[in-house]
Amino acid sequence: MFCHGFRKVLNYIDGRWVSSVSNQFVPIVNPANGECIGEVTISNEQDVEQAVLAAKRAQKAWALVPAPKRAEVLYKVGMLLQERKEQMARLLTMEMGKVIEEARGEVQEGIDMAFYMAGEGRRLFGDTTPSELPNKFAMSVRAPIGVVGLITPWNLVHHQNMYLNFKDKHDNNVAQRDVWY
Repeated sequence: MFCHGFRKVLNYIDGRWVSSVSNQFVPIVNPANGECIGEVTISNEQDVEQAVLAAKRAQKAWALVPAPKRAEVLYKVGMLLQERKEQMARLLTMEMGKVIEEARGEVQEGIDMAFYMAGEGRRLFGDTTPSELPNKFAMSVRAPIGVVGLITPWNLVHHQNMYLNFKDKHDNNVAQRDVWY
């Protein structure tokens, strides 16, 4: 079953919506009534490689953006999610048969996470601790570690993606490491 004339969901890679290298699609079927509501591209290893390379290039510039500015981006995303909450909840319901109230709650969790992580942009602190060694200064530094891939469960797709993505975007995929001087 294919949904000719319906929306095709593509991959977002390197700032563009693109079909998979496979150029194959699978229908998105509303489990409540069997209606085809769209088609999604079938991605493969080459698509993942392209996405990872694009993400690595983008991450270099994103790492230079101060945390409060990254937080402003997350706040804007939260506002957009809030404006489109009902539309997104209905889409979740049509796509996976989720009860509409549960779908609204899932979208709201994404909105809440966007605003929460935006607030954390001004609280991205490091720690300074006393050294056990004489004449040494010890501190923790947050530094970018690079691209992170996410595989999330199908039934909490919005919530999981929002939580993991917002946390990573805010923290800039950071790991804490000790620095000794």
